Amino acid sequence: MPRHDNDRWDIVSSVGLTALMVAGGRAIESKRPDALIRDPFADALVSSTGGDLPVPTRLPHPGRDDDAEFEGIWSFTATHMGVRTRFFDDFFRQAWEDGVSQAVVLASGLDARAWRLDWPDGFAVYEIDQPKVLEYKEQVLAREGAHPRCAWHAVPIDLREDWPAALQQAGFDPSRPTAWLAEGLLPYLPDHAEERLFAAVHSLSAPGSRVAVEHIRSISALMDSNLERYQEITKQFGIEIDELVYDNDGRPDPDARLAELGWQAECSLGSELAERYGRPLDGALGDMPRQQRYVTARLPR
Repeated sequence: MPRHDNDRWDIVSSVGLTALMVAGGRAIESKRPDALIRDPFADALVSSTGGDLPVPTRLPHPGRDDDAEFEGIWSFTATHMGVRTRFFDDFFRQAWEDGVSQAVVLASGLDARAWRLDWPDGFAVYEIDQPKVLEYKEQVLAREGAHPRCAWHAVPIDLREDWPAALQQAGFDPSRPTAWLAEGLLPYLPDHAEERLFAAVHSLSAPGSRVAVEHIRSISALMDSNLERYQEITKQFGIEIDELVYDNDGRPDPDARLAELGWQAECSLGSELAERYGRPLDGALGDMPRQQRYVTARLPR
């Protein structure tokens, strides 16, 4: 079913399923001897759905160990998640080393950074997402005996609603510099919601704040160049990926939006980051590493 203004989901439907895929990629990457990240909670977050979804947490995956296409896609996905997660982990580490003491994760999904990173004392992390997604994650991690390693605040609200008010009601202090993260989010927002998102981030940011954003320059071009992969996902999961995302051709790039608001922005390509981390991304998904952009920006003091 195509997206609409008031659609909702849990972790096993619609956009929620993509969070499970991301967690599966992190689980696979974490088991590599040269892993870029370690996420000890990804396995449980994938396996606790109670369903029979084809999301692997290791390779080769039982029952699919003779499927070269399946393994190739998930091997690429795991490396991509390793590069992406490592980059944003480093973003947060640099932020707290620079004295930032609060963070907001926009559409946090099954991100477990609040539980796995070594946050400094007193650091506050606010996670915004659909109520059922946050509830699922909190319940699974509690069953695992995991505890947040920071002052963790769930903000259960859709980003198309008045999330700035809900964020401040949860204790967020706009007078303090903030580290904002939009990881894997923008393709799922219509243009007007994306524009409002950046305007709200700016209005809530004290000087010295910074933001990190994952951005795909052309969703339609990426879909066209990886048609077989998305057809395979449709067959496995029963969801049409192109019905979950919004066409972003013609939108301003996030670094351009932020620069207009007075932020100092920088950008790296996914292919460049992969080379930097010693894990080149090539082969399985064509042009994706060159479509993927990682934008960071700071608001001058």
